[in-house]
Amino acid sequence: MISSVRKSLVHATLLALGMTAMTINPFIVLKPVSAQTPVPTETPGTTTPTEAPASTTSSFSDVSSDYWAQPFIQALAQRNIIAGFPDGTYRPNQAVTRAEFAALIQKAFNQQAVRQLSGSGFSDVPANYWASEAIREAYETGFLSGYPGNVFRPNQQIPRVQAIVALSSGLNLSTTETASGVLSNYYADASAVPDYAVNSVAAATQSNIVVNYPNIRQLNPTTSLTRAEAAAFLYQALVRQGQLQPLATNVAAANYIVGGTGTTAGGVQGGTIVALAGSNSSFSTLASLIRTAGLADTLQQAGPYTVFAPTNEAFAALPAGTLEQLQQPQNRELLRRILQYHVVPGQLSASQLTSGQLTTADNVPVNVKVDSANNQIAINEARVVQPNIQASNGVIHAINEVLIPPNLTSQQPGDNNQGQTPTTDTNVTPGRATRGGSSYIGVAGNIGLGGDSALSEGNIAVISKIGLTRMLSVRPSAVFGDDTVVLVPLTLDFVPRTVEPTGETRFPVSPFVGAGVAIETSNDASVGLLLTGGVDVPLGNRFTVNGTVNAAFLDETDIGLLLGVGYNF
Repeated sequence: MISSVRKSLVHATLLALGMTAMTINPFIVLKPVSAQTPVPTETPGTTTPTEAPASTTSSFSDVSSDYWAQPFIQALAQRNIIAGFPDGTYRPNQAVTRAEFAALIQKAFNQQAVRQLSGSGFSDVPANYWASEAIREAYETGFLSGYPGNVFRPNQQIPRVQAIVALSSGLNLSTTETASGVLSNYYADASAVPDYAVNSVAAATQSNIVVNYPNIRQLNPTTSLTRAEAAAFLYQALVRQGQLQPLATNVAAANYIVGGTGTTAGGVQGGTIVALAGSNSSFSTLASLIRTAGLADTLQQAGPYTVFAPTNEAFAALPAGTLEQLQQPQNRELLRRILQYHVVPGQLSASQLTSGQLTTADNVPVNVKVDSANNQIAINEARVVQPNIQASNGVIHAINEVLIPPNLTSQQPGDNNQGQTPTTDTNVTPGRATRGGSSYIGVAGNIGLGGDSALSEGNIAVISKIGLTRMLSVRPSAVFGDDTVVLVPLTLDFVPRTVEPTGETRFPVSPFVGAGVAIETSNDASVGLLLTGGVDVPLGNRFTVNGTVNAAFLDETDIGLLLGVGYNF
């Protein structure tokens, strides 16, 4: 009889585990972590935004891959500094208000306060105004100031010159030359810059923060700042701080950075694919591997070529020791084949790519998926993160994963016995990333589904994932309550899978299953078998959302659903 009950309980547990993915996906869709700036109404003093927060997508339906500010907008959206509207648009030409710019500053920077706003604040910014804290912080950190009469004018559109002065003041920039001379050298309309702003604009110009489109010599200081221009200014300010990498000199957007080293609009830098990879800090690993594989001479020929280039971060995400193995002399041919799988003969810009297959230089096809609605391009499972880096002999599209030829999936670096049992990455490195994502520690809420311990009730929990190998993790957690339960499962982590629960937005989901021990810490402490399963959903590089079903076989069978968020390390 006991055996029969146990079988029923196990069946119920497995059913609950199978429901985890169905549980977590709606949770993500309905509760996105959004770092966008809500847009207030045009009526001063109101506290209700006209647009609800949208999901933190890095692609927008009205920002095409060849839009002049696309690299700036995409990079800041990926860092959750900016976001779009619920209809999937960014509205790049919409003017920015002073309140909205304050909120963007709050998201972008982490500066120390240099002054203090009076307790009453600005007379036209009520305490419950949507951007009141952002305005206070922007004032106290020295970015923005008010107007005479103790007013801020939050709903006033901010002129370009005010935005430039704000960034120059908040970052404490200074000019090394005569300010008026700097302005006259760079701007045809230098005389239109207000006297109060001359020094600040000159300092920002020398720091490469100013971006002028379409005419690099036309500052237009008194025109309203647009959302596209705000993204460009903030990106360049973060470059100045060392928080972001400068744009490649031959990316079209670099042509509009005042004082930058971009080419003339529409021109070509003249560097080959190899030269560009070697000079761009995002591709230093790729450039080194190209030389190691002996492909430098090939990729310096006339071509043209289209290269899907993994960034340094993409190579760093490979299993520990893989890069070192690939650079061994005995694995040179394997490295060549992997790199050639990233090269397609002929030049194809982002606008010329279409869904389907392309034959690579390794004579093996890659799958291209173009999502026109969201302006996203995927190569196999990798995503294009920076398109159209123009070289003299082709074009580079930066991708966020290394492409592995399908005919090499059973061959590992250092394995000279093709066709035999492949080797696997079994090195135990606590805290490493697994194929399911980064290790993390975080907090969660527990929803009890049955039993009599803390796991069976609504409680707060601490969760964690500690990667051990490429496929295995240990996930210690503690569910607090009258009968606190400590859970220590060993899990098998699966490769992320992209799901589209709404038919529009794609989410990478990393499933896992495992078993371990559950320890009830009450006076009559008991230890039992633990079965666990769930999914991790990455939110950028910093956070991971987790949903887990746990079944602990203690005095009774305790089942709980954990929903939480972890900080990646």
